[in-house]
Amino acid sequence: MSQDELPPERNAAPTGVPSETPRTSQPPAPARSNGGALALSLLLALMAIVGVGYIAWRQWQLTHIGSAALRTTVSLQDRVTTLEHTLSGATGQNNQLMQRLNDVDQVNRSLREALLSQDQRVRDLEEAVGHLSEKTLSSQDAMRLDETEALLRMGAERNTLFHDTQGAAQAYALASQTLAAVSDSAFNDVRQSIDAEHEALVKSQSGDRQQMLDSVMQLRNDLPGLPLKPLDQPSSGNNGLWARIRHALSSVIQIQRDNGTPIDIGDARIAREMVALDLAQAQAALIAWDDDACASALKRADAGLAAQFDPSSPTVQQARDRIATLSGQLKPAMPMKLGAALSELRNLRAVHVLKPKTDTATPAAGTKP
Repeated sequence: MSQDELPPERNAAPTGVPSETPRTSQPPAPARSNGGALALSLLLALMAIVGVGYIAWRQWQLTHIGSAALRTTVSLQDRVTTLEHTLSGATGQNNQLMQRLNDVDQVNRSLREALLSQDQRVRDLEEAVGHLSEKTLSSQDAMRLDETEALLRMGAERNTLFHDTQGAAQAYALASQTLAAVSDSAFNDVRQSIDAEHEALVKSQSGDRQQMLDSVMQLRNDLPGLPLKPLDQPSSGNNGLWARIRHALSSVIQIQRDNGTPIDIGDARIAREMVALDLAQAQAALIAWDDDACASALKRADAGLAAQFDPSSPTVQQARDRIATLSGQLKPAMPMKLGAALSELRNLRAVHVLKPKTDTATPAAGTKP
């Protein structure tokens, strides 16, 4: 507020107050009014500057924000455009993938159908292989049964024709082993019958045939060196009266007998040939598996050694002991009847000929539905 606007009461000086007072107080009043106006004006100017600066700052900020927003919008637009292109490309790829998936689905369906048909073929093949294996097993069993029957027949004929109990026992053992490989358990009873006949053949066997042949051959080789009975061999019982009379008349009359008496030197060859012939017959009987003929020939050879050869000679005694050993190794022929196992096997095979047909017909009828 200026000085001119003050009320009149304040301009008039009071009465009774010295005049110096107004002189000293009047000059500062205009100075204070001018300073307040200046301060006010400075304040207003400052406020205007601040407002202008604020407005300018806001304008700059808005301009900066607008440019940043514009750049952001442009970048976003570019991104959106890129995304649209990418999305369009992804849509195309998706369509291609869907087409490929459809193609793969069709291929999978065709593969599934092919796999199912292949599975059916494999099942048919397994079934065919199963039937083939069954036929193979049946054919193998048939071959084993044929082999068993042939071995049994061969063993029986060998025992009957050649009296070869050892060979017959070997044939029966092979037949039992062959029959054991048959998968059908119905032939176990036949195998027991084969084992029983094989045991009977083993029990009826004589000693080692080759060893007996070697012993007979050794006897034949030792026969030429065996000594004969001496020509002047005294007979038994020479201490009696008749012995004295015979000894007294021996220079005048000589009486000899053909049975059991010593032979002369000319007949020695005949005695050796007779014993050698008996030993040869025994050897031939051993080769022919004829134990009875061999025992008879050995018996005749022993009788020849006892009658024509020196009984006191160790070699003669050793030869007779060897003949006795050979005779002891020859077992008497035991009554034995073979063929029961063979007949049982044939009957059982005849029964089993019809059984596979009925068994195969039943599954075939069951598989028709």
